[in-house]
Amino acid sequence: MIGRLNHVAIAVPDLDAAIATYRDTLGGQVSGVVPQPEHGVNTVFVALPNTKVELLGALGENSPIGKFLERNPEGGIHHLCYEVDDILAARDRLLAAGARVLGSGEPRLGAHGKPVLFLHPKDFLGTLVELEQA
Repeated sequence: MIGRLNHVAIAVPDLDAAIATYRDTLGGQVSGVVPQPEHGVNTVFVALPNTKVELLGALGENSPIGKFLERNPEGGIHHLCYEVDDILAARDRLLAAGARVLGSGEPRLGAHGKPVLFLHPKDFLGTLVELEQA
């Protein structure tokens, strides 16, 4: 069901410092900052030959990564994103298997303008999983 790894997301307390680390220290190809107000984050993508790294900065006081950064003040891996061919079929299969889909269960547009869903970390080895329509 899951396809290629679309990205690894890292929550960061200082987005500008994270950009500098990936651009200047690691020599990465870093995108501009894109606010995602519907998700409460600012996103930056680092392009790699085989996938991407997404840097997540909090956008607003109610950002969903706020609690993550309270527990992990230096930041850290927030979620993994896998592509799926049919997000609704994937959701239905997962629900039938007992997995929990976060939120309403209806896909929302993600940072790439494609439908996404998030799966409860307790159902996936302690890892928040994002599914994105390929």
